[in-house]
Amino acid sequence: MNLDLRQAIVQRVQDKDNAELMEVVQSSIDNDERTLPGLGVLFEIIWKNTDENVHEQLITSLRSGLTP
Repeated sequence: MNLDLRQAIVQRVQDKDNAELMEVVQSSIDNDERTLPGLGVLFEIIWKNTDENVHEQLITSLRSGLTP
């Protein structure tokens, strides 16, 4: 079976419950750079499944994190 990276990441987390998903995210933060593509895929899923208000909150949080 030939899977792309996005599909592989989705399959890895697809059947996890909320606590397990939280662990995946938390264990990826500030970890090895190899986890960054996975976080990107998870962020993409969040983005696609939230409305404009949540997008604004996420961008505001991002901007706050980028400001020294």
